Amino acid sequence: METRTDEQSFTELYRQHHKAVTNYVLRRTSADEVADVVSEVFLTVWRRLDEIPTAKELPWLYGVARRTLANTHRAQQRRDTLAEMLATQPQRDAEDCAETVVVDLSLARAFDALSDTDKEVLRLTVWEELTARQAALVLGCTAATFHVRLHRARARLRKNLADTSLGHARPIHYTNLGGADA
Repeated sequence: METRTDEQSFTELYRQHHKAVTNYVLRRTSADEVADVVSEVFLTVWRRLDEIPTAKELPWLYGVARRTLANTHRAQQRRDTLAEMLATQPQRDAEDCAETVVVDLSLARAFDALSDTDKEVLRLTVWEELTARQAALVLGCTAATFHVRLHRARARLRKNLADTSLGHARPIHYTNLGGADA
């Protein structure tokens, strides 16, 4: 006795019912979705070949097609809802950040040209947001000495910025170069 392989069973089921399933789907959705839905139905058939009831294949296939169509419609509704939501969002123009990049690069070059001591003074003040007293403790000096070092580091940074400046139309603001006192 010859046993049928899964491939043979699937092929026979496909040949017998493909047209009926396609017509079922075509009556329930747009023509451009039919091929995708029918493909999904027969993918499910392949995965669940052992679960198909004997002599009730077509009703079972219609059930699979109905659930596949429902999933397709839900997915389309989610896409439509998302599109509507995005359409109501305020439009934002992308800013040209080229000038900011040039300024940032100039600042980075000017900072890199500083001595390690000047860099550390500015880092403690700007990056670590320490007060002058706290930064002085880190460096092992008095708050007054730290203020002098900070003033000199800022001055050298300004000079380096002026030397590396590429003729910016927009002035570079130094407000964030430290100044935490207390």
